[in-house]
Amino acid sequence: MMSGSQLWAVDVYGRAFSLWAAGGHWRRAADLLLELKRVTGSHHCCWGIGCDHQVYLHVYPSQVPIRHQEETYENQRWNPVDGYTDTLLPTDRWQWTDELGLNPQPLHSFVLPSANWEWEGDWYVDDESCGRESSETGGWEYAVDFPATFTKEKKWNSCVRRRRWLRYRRYKALGSWAKVPLERARPPPEPFSDISCGGWDMSDSPEKHVYLWAVSQQGKLWFRTGIRQQNPEGTCWEPTQVPREVAQVSAGPKDLLWVVLWDGQLLARTGISKDCPKGSSWELVLPPNQKGAVHVAVGINVVWVVTKDNKVWYRRGVNSHNPTGSGWISIGGEMVMLSMGPNDQVWGVGSDDRTVYFRHGVTATEVTGRSWVAVAAQLEGSESTNHSSDAGVFTGEVTAPSQGSVLGCDDTDIPKPRVPKITSDSFISALVSDRSAPAHDQSSAAHPSVPEDNQVTSQESDSSILSPSSPSDGSETPWSNVDLEEMKGSDPSSTRSSVATYPIELQHNTVVQEELPPWAWVTGGGCDISSSSHVDLFNISDPGPLSPSITPALGALDTDTQTRGVQLERDASVEKSVRVTRGCMSWWRDWTPHQWEDVSVTLEQVTAAGAQTGDILYLYYTHDQEKKFLYAVIKEVTALVPMFRDSLYTVAVYTPERTKQRSPILLATPSQQDFNTWLSLLNESCCASRALGEHPSKQALWAVTCKGDVMVHEPSPSLEAPAQYLPCEHMFWRQVPAHLLCVESNSLGVVWGIAHDHTAWVYTGGSRGPSAQGNENLNQAISDVRSAYIYENQRWNPMTGYTDKGLPTDRYMWSDASGLRECTKDNTRPPSPQWTWVSDWDVDYGVPGGTDKEGWQYAADFSVTFHGYKTMKDFVRRRRWARKCKISLSGPWQKVPPIALSDVTVLPCLAQCSPEQVPVWAISEKGDVLCRLGVTANNPAGNSWLHVGTDQPFKSICIGGGHQVWAIARDGAVFYRGSVSAHNPAGECWYHIPSPPKQTLRQVSVGRTAVYAVDENSNLWYRQGLTPSYPQGSAWELISSNVCKVSVGPLDQVWIIADKVPGYPSESSGTVCHRLGVKPMQPKGLSWDFGIGGGWEHLSVRGNSIEAQRVAPRSPMPSRTQSQVNGNAVGC
Repeated sequence: MMSGSQLWAVDVYGRAFSLWAAGGHWRRAADLLLELKRVTGSHHCCWGIGCDHQVYLHVYPSQVPIRHQEETYENQRWNPVDGYTDTLLPTDRWQWTDELGLNPQPLHSFVLPSANWEWEGDWYVDDESCGRESSETGGWEYAVDFPATFTKEKKWNSCVRRRRWLRYRRYKALGSWAKVPLERARPPPEPFSDISCGGWDMSDSPEKHVYLWAVSQQGKLWFRTGIRQQNPEGTCWEPTQVPREVAQVSAGPKDLLWVVLWDGQLLARTGISKDCPKGSSWELVLPPNQKGAVHVAVGINVVWVVTKDNKVWYRRGVNSHNPTGSGWISIGGEMVMLSMGPNDQVWGVGSDDRTVYFRHGVTATEVTGRSWVAVAAQLEGSESTNHSSDAGVFTGEVTAPSQGSVLGCDDTDIPKPRVPKITSDSFISALVSDRSAPAHDQSSAAHPSVPEDNQVTSQESDSSILSPSSPSDGSETPWSNVDLEEMKGSDPSSTRSSVATYPIELQHNTVVQEELPPWAWVTGGGCDISSSSHVDLFNISDPGPLSPSITPALGALDTDTQTRGVQLERDASVEKSVRVTRGCMSWWRDWTPHQWEDVSVTLEQVTAAGAQTGDILYLYYTHDQEKKFLYAVIKEVTALVPMFRDSLYTVAVYTPERTKQRSPILLATPSQQDFNTWLSLLNESCCASRALGEHPSKQALWAVTCKGDVMVHEPSPSLEAPAQYLPCEHMFWRQVPAHLLCVESNSLGVVWGIAHDHTAWVYTGGSRGPSAQGNENLNQAISDVRSAYIYENQRWNPMTGYTDKGLPTDRYMWSDASGLRECTKDNTRPPSPQWTWVSDWDVDYGVPGGTDKEGWQYAADFSVTFHGYKTMKDFVRRRRWARKCKISLSGPWQKVPPIALSDVTVLPCLAQCSPEQVPVWAISEKGDVLCRLGVTANNPAGNSWLHVGTDQPFKSICIGGGHQVWAIARDGAVFYRGSVSAHNPAGECWYHIPSPPKQTLRQVSVGRTAVYAVDENSNLWYRQGLTPSYPQGSAWELISSNVCKVSVGPLDQVWIIADKVPGYPSESSGTVCHRLGVKPMQPKGLSWDFGIGGGWEHLSVRGNSIEAQRVAPRSPMPSRTQSQVNGNAVGC
């Protein structure tokens, strides 16, 4: 708490108390006859509503007095007889006016606004009004006529003059409660029932304006105008239009204003600014539950609500750009009201014990805090036998306020009073109630409730948790503190009758004190507690993320297994928290004009039951002086792709809708450190929202982008459901630390990859491989070095020769190979933020076509072919510059030396299969066919290579169900390997398969019973006529064009990397596509479903063997009477 901050509270009897940081005691207001029912505070003053429905103001004492200057102008006109006199023309202004002369202001018209002011002196002439310290001029200013500019010098044509008179009045009611007077000549407003001040941080000016709002008993909303530092009382009340009757209002320190309606609905005010403090319109907000809201508390960027069942709720997503927020979060505890501090700290009054509570753990990131702490400061005048106990301002306990369990001392002999069940507006019943009346029967007491979706079903556990046991003599047993350390070994039955609290500070001295009154209202608007100081102030040793309810303690003490399970389930549902991370980034505006905009970024993470649910990313920006925002639900984010754009570290955020539009949200930072921080935070949030583990599962889909980034997707049964497919744009892809050229996997967890240097790698993450047994996986570095190329272009002219001054129609003088994009040495970046430069720019002499000794290539024009020598007809030239960059990523991968590979394939297996060895086939960089021996789920790297003889080099190979091995030679010839089985892993011989007419195949993929291939013209072909007796098939059938690569899974599911997306010609090549309608009787499918794209090169779905609910068993292919070529195929 800051040195000048103050907490105000009102008890149920209308008495006002203040609590200062220096005093450490509740101090009652000096005016003993003052009775208040509502208070609202700021740093400089506190407002209140009395029981007489009048508004009261308490201005804090200050060394600088509050003085207000009154001024008026005396006007005179010159005439030839009398000189300057107060006899003016009929068209002139009045003799005494304001500065502009529009309003008459005689000296006798100035009166004190209220009895809280006094005059400091009489009227006097301001001699410095015309810039002089001397009084020789009498303070006069001269001009030709009144609507003209006045000067200090008198001229021959100065026909009029004026001078300013001043008088000061001083506010004399500092440090005391003073009644705010009603306006003269105006009807008094209706009696007020609620009041709230705010808006002092809306402007950056040194003078802070306070904006006061009030609610009348008839449900109207009023606004107090003219409140300034030199005029704390304000000027007058103005009504504000509200569609329905208002019950309560709350204003934040900035531009947030919420009201509660009579029917429990909520309204948020929009359009509030320093130029329009009253706002422009209302937006309806539904309450958290059907019971409706009864109280709202507004902070800088937070809104808390109390419903009619005394439950506490937090409104997520609230910001000046989005004043209505986006959803409700349930917070533990039961309160009758809440109040917000200047930095969004939360104060409240408990519903049962009427104790003032403080929300412990609220920071700029942990906006909901961890637990409630009771403020147990004594009343001023209380005596203690040991004065050392006065060292702490607050002594409190982390507890549930709904249980009424916090006492000011540990003396159990003092009987607890019965707290009158009254509303904060009604004091009649409180004043006449008997505070020493006997307690009601225990069964008649209202049981503190739990959230509606977490009701405890066990009657025994319900009674033991929610109510203390009744003593046999019928008297009320006081609440007692329970030390968890001492009670661990005690009988659980003896502890259930007491409320479990967390002892924070133990006072061993005997305290004789006046009993704390039951509180009705508290305001923390002027009580500034920083996150770094309040822990020591409250003497709280941080116990970690404490639950706001008492159930964790009871769960630890309860020995019954069933009851403990219910308790843990209930505790997990109650324990919720909101974590907010804010920052500034640049956002690419995807409408005209396309440009980078500075935005405020907020990531709101909701944690419940140890898991993150409902995280949202907000972007706040201003367009045409109007505050707007975008948001993306983290659970709907489908990919986070790092990249470079305009020399900024950029991340592309994909969502299903953005994937359809081919326009991701682009966020960038100039700093790599900030970029890495945000990227890591967003990745963690995405994975936590989907409950994904650190490593991919065995069924994961693997993909590789053109930059070498490895992406994985965790499939669900609905991904290949025949009735309703999961749309491709809803698939979530996350990045795995690796840099590879391609990846292949199967459902046993065997994952092989090939790096850009053609080195083979196997994935050892999770429980794969022997390194996972006993020790953690050893991460190995996967690195790659590439060269970035740019072209320097020049054109020849007769005067200067070759220069960088081209024609208007020429390409950029520094460009890429196509000349369509400008690429200079300064703005050219590595492929992604994970790459770093390892060399400087150098001339590249190894350009196809040759160069001269300086690296130049020549041509007649930029659009024709370049050559390495100059001729008389060469009017343009270019040379290529190269710069090397390197990437080095560490991940759970194991290198498989020593043969360099160009392609690899792993046998796809169904979920129920568990072969002793997993067949892995590969093609070396030289084109040799290899078979890996000894590969198992526990040893994915295998033991050795077995060379399979071929007549020519190969370029693509794939093994499918039944050990079907298909391969494509470098000349496009297709081959089938015969007699491959588990006992004969290398097979016997190759069978040539005719290629499609006039087409050259380049890649093949084999599934359970289907074979697909892609030719050099990006056409997709399906092999017809495959049967167990004739696995080579009969003919090729064209399925589709626009295909780069194909992957057929163990369920015969077909996925491709498409070249282009229809309707989006500017999209770069490489889009993930799923073939829909693939069934056993319809293996070719029906249509394509386009997913995420733009630079994806490789895809493997061969590990996904998750089958959905099958309507009918798989039907075999139509049988044909053909000669058996290679025996029966063995199914896996």
